[in-house]
Amino acid sequence: MGGNLGLMGCVSKAAHEGGSQVLGIIPKVLASYDIIGDTVVEVKIVSSMHERKAEMLDHADAFIVLPSGLRTLEELFEVTSWAQLKIHQKPIGLLNVNGFYDSLLSFLDYYVEKGFISPLARRILVTASTAHQLIE
Repeated sequence: MGGNLGLMGCVSKAAHEGGSQVLGIIPKVLASYDIIGDTVVEVKIVSSMHERKAEMLDHADAFIVLPSGLRTLEELFEVTSWAQLKIHQKPIGLLNVNGFYDSLLSFLDYYVEKGFISPLARRILVTASTAHQLIE
């Protein structure tokens, strides 16, 4: 989801080399900047970020969130809220490498404590510090 395009390129290449099917979905406005670079995966160009997220939901078996920036956080919260609303039942994993997301996880736990997020909704988001643990 989202994130640094260099990182996403490395992840998609490694997934492809590992035998996974990979589909890159990018809005037309970003594709026009030629930031895709060389890719080994199928790329689908869509009209907007909204369409991108809808396409990602349609095509994904699960969502794994890597350390990244604001766009990634926005997409994380959107797919998590969609799961809470029963729009999908796909797993959502947060890869908390070297504690990168510790503060975010504490923030979410604080929201549970204050009653703004139910404990059930909080459990939608699975976290682990390694990819192997997250997949398990």
